[in-house]
Amino acid sequence: MEAFAYVAAFLIAGILFLAIILTLAKWIRPNRPNVEKLSTYESGEAPMGNANIRFNPRFYLIALMFVLFEIELIFLFPWASVFHHPELEEASPIWSTYALVEMFIFIGILALGLALAWVKGYLNWEKPVAPQLPNDSPIPDQAYQKIRDKYVSE
Repeated sequence: MEAFAYVAAFLIAGILFLAIILTLAKWIRPNRPNVEKLSTYESGEAPMGNANIRFNPRFYLIALMFVLFEIELIFLFPWASVFHHPELEEASPIWSTYALVEMFIFIGILALGLALAWVKGYLNWEKPVAPQLPNDSPIPDQAYQKIRDKYVSE
């Protein structure tokens, strides 16, 4: 019961510390919202229209494929750590061959899924063209174009 008291004390202290820090941060931080701060951030690109639109299913497919290949890595690391384990090779002389064939089958199934996604066009990403907005800056458009040309040519 005494061990539980230590855990409970640390849990309560952690929650209390978190509440104090968050409350203090809310009081101290500046709160000056403006149009630029409240606009939607889309990976550094200018937002186009309202953010409350239908979600493109491609985002879901790309995320699903990312998770799939992350799971592949999760399975590859333990396999690699026991692939040439001496005790397993002593117990079964064909252990290494069996493990290698199984891993090639596993990677082959995932490669087949990647090839299918590629053929179906799920990996193609059409980037929408942003509308040209009027420039209200005192810096002339030629200066911006010069910078764009410099970095696009590299």
